[in-house]
Amino acid sequence: MKLTVFSLTEANRVVTEVRPQLERLVRAKQEYDRTQSRIEVLALALAGAGKDNPDRIELHELQDSRTRLGNEIAAGIQSIQRHGCLVKDLDRGLLDFYAISGDRLIFLCWHLGEAEVNHWHTLEGGFGARQPLDASDL
Repeated sequence: MKLTVFSLTEANRVVTEVRPQLERLVRAKQEYDRTQSRIEVLALALAGAGKDNPDRIELHELQDSRTRLGNEIAAGIQSIQRHGCLVKDLDRGLLDFYAISGDRLIFLCWHLGEAEVNHWHTLEGGFGARQPLDASDL
């Protein structure tokens, strides 16, 4: 992937474009997690069970669903990242955008629920090190 450096205006434009797709991906990730949890429960319950156990059918259907969801999520992440941003956390709906602050490369940081990009962090800092943007940051 080519590194794209964003202005705040450009990052906010991309947020507007990808927000609906990111919302769908977050829901797909939640469904994937629920499916995975059910698979784990069924796998335990079926340990030692015969091949004719009816729960095996559900387990195979869930495994197929998990594969489909995983493919959908991977394709969605790639689609969003083609805009130049990085999908960092699907549980939060978190995106980072490379930007320049003074003489250093930083991430502009946004997640679902925020109206626009208004935080940043260092490349090493991550979400926990987010700081509010002010005019001197960019």
